[in-house]
Amino acid sequence: MTVNELTNQDQAGAPAATGERADLLAVLAKHRHFLRFTTRDLTDEQAGQRTTASELCLGGLIKHVTAAERNWANFIVEGASAMPDYTAMTEADWARRADQFRMLPGETLAGVLAEYAEVARRTDELVTTLPDLDASHPLPKAPWFEPDARWSARRVLMHVIAETAQHAGHADIIRESLDGAKSMG
Repeated sequence: MTVNELTNQDQAGAPAATGERADLLAVLAKHRHFLRFTTRDLTDEQAGQRTTASELCLGGLIKHVTAAERNWANFIVEGASAMPDYTAMTEADWARRADQFRMLPGETLAGVLAEYAEVARRTDELVTTLPDLDASHPLPKAPWFEPDARWSARRVLMHVIAETAQHAGHADIIRESLDGAKSMG
């Protein structure tokens, strides 16, 4: 499947993106594809299996990327109020966030992938219809963000692309450790 087909697949029913927006969506679609591709032919049990010293598993990585993309898309529309104040999170909040990185009882790979596809569709529609990629909001409070910094919709999208690509790389390592399968090469 080509990158254009992947972008069009994620945007079914949305107006076609052009120019910079089409480029951003094409790159995001490519990295989404590689992340999803790491789960091909796996069982739910395999998708939840840790294969490295970290807590990461393939299903959990997809859950995390789904949550991150959803949160950042909401940020583009609503600003920092759409995201938690990370400086005020409790231990229980951090524990719930850690659940994003693993498959929980009752979760299925098919369900995780379906949720990711829905979030991707909504993000793609937002990117296509957003009036201005330069619109910006102050970032939420977090120890890893510079105080009083603002991000434009464009910068948020580049961050989502970078996060998706980084986690697709993590997923490739986990999959290769699981059964030797590789996404590339």
